[in-house]
Amino acid sequence: MRWGLTSPWPEADDRPRDRSGERVAVWDDGRDDERAESERGGEAFAKALTAQLPALRRYAMVLIGNRATADDLVQDCIERALRQFRTLEHFERIGGWLRSILHNLYIDEIRRRRRQGISVDVMDMENTSTGTTAPRDTLAIMDLDRALSALSLEHRQVLLLVGLEGLNYREVADELAIPVGTVMSRLARARERLRDVMEPERPM
Repeated sequence: MRWGLTSPWPEADDRPRDRSGERVAVWDDGRDDERAESERGGEAFAKALTAQLPALRRYAMVLIGNRATADDLVQDCIERALRQFRTLEHFERIGGWLRSILHNLYIDEIRRRRRQGISVDVMDMENTSTGTTAPRDTLAIMDLDRALSALSLEHRQVLLLVGLEGLNYREVADELAIPVGTVMSRLARARERLRDVMEPERPM
């Protein structure tokens, strides 16, 4: 904060006077500047967040495999992001930052369900995109949904970051805080597992 007398005063001294008629000092604590800067930062963050919502919803849908759960987690992600936006130092990294929040919320949800003894059948989760897809494509999408559901969360996450979000290996490694070699290994296993599920009778 800045504490001190505002100066220099213009030739026409318009400082307030006390009861005796003497000019009084005016203190500038910088709060107005800080408030304005905070408001500008909030507006910039809201704009950046809004731009990321379509990609965040798409990522959540494919990662989680259930429309209702994905929508709920995206909403929770938005609320947490709005509370914590001052911890984001670089707005150009907001995509990865939001995905990390959503992933952590999803892990928390899985743990909560396990503690409560709640299980979800894979067949009950297959309402991702078939409702808005042409009938001829529905079976193919359902097969893809089943295949993705067969992957572990770690493998599905790496596959989506590379294949859906278009991140390179280094970007994925930075976002997940794992070595590049681990990214490559998980991606290879995810792709192999995906082929096994979708083409069970293909030659070895």
